[in-house]
Amino acid sequence: MPSRVRDPGLAGEGRLQIEWAEQHMPVVARFIRERFASEKPLEGLRVGAVLHVTKETAALVRTLVAGGARVRLAASNPLSTQDEVAAALAEEKGVEVCAWRGMSEDEYFGCISWVAEWKPHIVIDDGGDLHAMLHEKFPDVAAEVWGGTEETTTGVIRLRAMERQGVLKYPAIAVNDAYTKMMFDNRYGTGQSAIDGVIRATNILLASKTVVVAGYGWCGRGIAARARGMGARVIVTEVDPIKALEAYMDGFQVMPMIEAAKVGDVFITATGNKKVIRREHFEVMKDGAILANAGHFNVEIWIPDLEELAVSKRQVRPHVTEYRLRDGRRLYLLAEGRLVNLVAAEGHPSEVMDMSFANQALAVEYLVRNRGRLRPAVYRVPREIDEEVARLKLKALGVRIDSLTEEQRRYLESWKLD
Repeated sequence: MPSRVRDPGLAGEGRLQIEWAEQHMPVVARFIRERFASEKPLEGLRVGAVLHVTKETAALVRTLVAGGARVRLAASNPLSTQDEVAAALAEEKGVEVCAWRGMSEDEYFGCISWVAEWKPHIVIDDGGDLHAMLHEKFPDVAAEVWGGTEETTTGVIRLRAMERQGVLKYPAIAVNDAYTKMMFDNRYGTGQSAIDGVIRATNILLASKTVVVAGYGWCGRGIAARARGMGARVIVTEVDPIKALEAYMDGFQVMPMIEAAKVGDVFITATGNKKVIRREHFEVMKDGAILANAGHFNVEIWIPDLEELAVSKRQVRPHVTEYRLRDGRRLYLLAEGRLVNLVAAEGHPSEVMDMSFANQALAVEYLVRNRGRLRPAVYRVPREIDEEVARLKLKALGVRIDSLTEEQRRYLESWKLD
């Protein structure tokens, strides 16, 4: 199957979007790309990728191609593809694309199958659907994969489950767990873009609103901080006592969701789990409550319960669905319960994706250089890659830092009293 996109005629607009992103992504689109173009560390490699098809992803794909790889790309969410970017990438030499906004479930998984059937040497995933499909539907292909990477928390959770059960067939690098990814992309990227998605979808004033943030991982921390910065009163719900204590110490109210459901105006989930907001919560929410999800899959706000409780349903704005309950209350679901930042907005800012995709590019190179040395397991991004990404980002920002003197280095390495 050749590339399949919504409208090839959008390619010109897509090239402009990619150009804009790359101006703000100097680490992956300049520093790493220039070295890859010179050294060709990925020469002849087939890279199968399932990612959000955005202008930032395009910068990563072009860097992999500069390094000598061919790339086959499918969408990691049915509603997150930027059609103009998909069209532009489909015209790039060495790139094939199967992605368009508004895919059906069958189309979505069909495109992922198309990637798996290609027998890629390296796989890059966002959410774990490609990893899962390779192991469930294409075990012979999975057995020949050199290694894989995973972009997001949800996918890493799935990979670790595969490792625990002894079914993982290739080494996988948890790019999500790199410090220069999770502490920046998850916190600053999700924090800003999730709030951006809610505002673009609804145009509500956040000041004075009570915003309930479900989950206080790095994504939840960022969302809570940005909501407070916009003047909202913020409540955090958690199941992890340590994270709950941290949220409380950070100055947020902490309570169970069943209590928060009674007082919240806006709910944003960021847990990676299912049924975080469900029937008993919908039943006590205020008229007009707004429901948004910033987790990877549309399972955190349990839509089947909402559908059963509703007596009518209508779309009142492009990304806002109104559910009217039997007692007349109205609940508003944003972006069909999918990633609000990518469906109702443009996803993370390019500046922060620069670090995330720099980690991806260098992790792919690491897997190639270490082929045969890594057993099937989930690995953190090597510290030297994490630090290299930080160094390059500081360089791009024009920020200089100190270095240890030899005396300081010896002091830190010594255990003696003197």
